[in-house]
Amino acid sequence: MPDASTLERESLSILVLDDDAFTVALLTHMLRTQGCTRVSACERGEDALALVVPEEGPELILCDLNMPGMDGIEFVRRLVDRGFQGSLILVSGEEPRLLKTAEQLVKAHGIPVLDCLSKPVSPERLGQALARWRPRPSARVKAGREAYPAEAVARAIAQGELVNFYQPKVEVASGRVVGVETLVRWRHPEDGLVFPDQFIAVAEAHGLIDDLTRVVLAAALVQTRAWQEAGLDLRVAVNVSMDNLAALAFADFVALTARDAGVAPQQVVLEVTESRLMGDLRAPLEVLTRLRLKRFHLSIDDFGTGHSSFTQLRNIPFNELKIDQSFVHGAATDGTARAIYDASLGLGRQLDMEVVAEGVEDLEDWAFLQATGCPLAQGYFIARPMPAPELADWVLQWADRAQALCHA
Repeated sequence: MPDASTLERESLSILVLDDDAFTVALLTHMLRTQGCTRVSACERGEDALALVVPEEGPELILCDLNMPGMDGIEFVRRLVDRGFQGSLILVSGEEPRLLKTAEQLVKAHGIPVLDCLSKPVSPERLGQALARWRPRPSARVKAGREAYPAEAVARAIAQGELVNFYQPKVEVASGRVVGVETLVRWRHPEDGLVFPDQFIAVAEAHGLIDDLTRVVLAAALVQTRAWQEAGLDLRVAVNVSMDNLAALAFADFVALTARDAGVAPQQVVLEVTESRLMGDLRAPLEVLTRLRLKRFHLSIDDFGTGHSSFTQLRNIPFNELKIDQSFVHGAATDGTARAIYDASLGLGRQLDMEVVAEGVEDLEDWAFLQATGCPLAQGYFIARPMPAPELADWVLQWADRAQALCHA
């Protein structure tokens, strides 16, 4: 990621908040040394809030957590009340797990966190955090359209406006491309490419998810057959809602669709994520068990989050476990994420399941997976989701990268 330009740093308005005068002076000096000229400082949260003016600034705040009077957590909440539109760097001498929790809280408030810096702060880490700063979009752009009405989603399904993108999965040890995950997009006639977070929940809430999943699955299997005929032997994964599994006919639909497309069940992975607790377990358990009897693969997606838990591993015959990206990206330096990652990887091995690490964002994540022996990986460091026609060229390009990455 390119560093912020010198011009950006000179114009960037920064506020340093810490109750320790020495720390304030030190951080201010470090910032000025790194080209930041618009730096102000406060030792009390109340004073700092008075300097926060919506639509004006500051654009970045370096905030201590443990302060007398108004602590950093209360300060963040008050920032939200004032309509703060900037970013934060958390600075603290507290233990890492507490710092991580504070980071998650700030993000839950919708404020970007560039980094969590432990005291004493090093100039290198501060510079890396500054390099992540980006201007936030205006309030008008940010608001945007959060979801579409059910009628529009139903029309998109009926009129063939849904298109599949595919994100590769690769073997960490060899770099070999073993499969793809299907990720649906909506090619909206007016708004362009619409991402699933703007219409999947609508489809689930209005009884449209079964039709949507069937369209996505059928197209993915036809595409898989086309790749096979072109010499690309890939296993294709499709996300399945718990609502799909409430219909007993779903297992037969999957089997017939695969047969008609000429794709073997062993080449199909159904990724199950529980966005909410199952009510009546009988239908989902019957559907999933029948699918495994037909030799389709079942994957427990986003393991460790939501309702994807040990209970589901015990009750459902999954044979693939996907470690959620929140426990993969940065796990090399995050002790808590590392512990959860290690436990998930070990559990998958003990249960004789394939394990996929999601959210591999950079070379550090990749090297971490190599060092820990994770079998499969997926993430932006490898490839972003792409239209089907782009995959063949990407595979050729990846082969050169994989050769360097796996034999470094």
